[in-house]
Amino acid sequence: MNPADISQGTGRRKRAVARVKLTLGQGVITINKRSIDDYFPRPQLQQIVRQPLEATQSGTRFDIDVKAQGGGMTGQAGAVRHGIARALLEMDETLKETLRSNGFLTRDSREKESKKYGRKRARKRFQYSKR
Repeated sequence: MNPADISQGTGRRKRAVARVKLTLGQGVITINKRSIDDYFPRPQLQQIVRQPLEATQSGTRFDIDVKAQGGGMTGQAGAVRHGIARALLEMDETLKETLRSNGFLTRDSREKESKKYGRKRARKRFQYSKR
């Protein structure tokens, strides 16, 4: 296979990181050596992953191989979406406007706030008792 037919993209969301490899093929999506239906059983998560492909009408043009780690299922789905969008952009620069307008190239920077000492969680305090 020609190296020009392969493009890569790294996606991140919350604590999840997804390394995406895009090759010309039939539209098979593999995540951590498992099919997308097996890895993400919830249809909403499968839809999130496929959003950049549907927006650019390239669902059956590429085979996608993903290594996802960290975070939870929703974070990993968002990271995979971000990685696919970046890999599509590397493959074809003309898709930039479509991907940008749909918000697939923007990294969702929201992170969990860390727990503070003397508190139950990041902001929750113990109940105050006057008597």
